[in-house]
Amino acid sequence: QVQLVESGGGLVQTGGSLRLSCAASGRTFSSYDMGWFRQAPGKKREFVAAIGTSGGSRNYADSVKGRFTISRDNAKNTVYLQMNSLKPEDTAVYYCAAKYSPAVQYTYWGQGTQVTVSS
Repeated sequence: QVQLVESGGGLVQTGGSLRLSCAASGRTFSSYDMGWFRQAPGKKREFVAAIGTSGGSRNYADSVKGRFTISRDNAKNTVYLQMNSLKPEDTAVYYCAAKYSPAVQYTYWGQGTQVTVSS
């Protein structure tokens, strides 16, 4: 069982930056692939970024490439999402997720943190 708790959301102006954190419980954090997803009002949840167990493998949605960076610190059981050059269309609830590598589907989800980008 893995519990995920996101933090770092808030209100920021267009062009600003935020860093989201996701703290995971458990002693096997390094065995889990981690991801960030988001859901805007009236829209389906969408993939944002993912990182492999060691941090060497990362991938991003086209909409955030070059602006967002995912990273992890296995010693702290934490995954991060650095978001730069934020746009109003980035406004959403951001969710952290985990899957035991090499499973396909994410099994564990956090409660979400709100990110609002004002124009």
